[in-house]
Amino acid sequence: MTTGRDTRQNAAAQPGRPVRASRQARQPVEPIPGLDALADAILVLRTRDEVRRFLRDLCTFPELEALAHRWQTALLLERGLPYVEIAERVPTSTATVTRVAQWLRHGAGGYRIALDRLNAKARR
Repeated sequence: MTTGRDTRQNAAAQPGRPVRASRQARQPVEPIPGLDALADAILVLRTRDEVRRFLRDLCTFPELEALAHRWQTALLLERGLPYVEIAERVPTSTATVTRVAQWLRHGAGGYRIALDRLNAKARR
């Protein structure tokens, strides 16, 4: 049996529709030792080049590639592209597309904050 809530979630997950965060409370950010210090380090960087250099020093190439693929996936979900098309373009698996969509809708809100700010900046 499908509840009204399930129907809304399924409708939001349909290919071709932008994924929007639910109005429900965001998931809390789990306490991870060192995460605040890492966030502080990123906040003091001033340019895209500085951030790129920091991320390259911090992450292995496959880790950095996975992060970039997830962000590309979020951008394409925001545009409302079908999951299969996103998986082909990025390239990634449809399972990853589904996972990113889930975090975009029900996660801690980080994807939504970044997407909304980039969209606002593009409109200026």
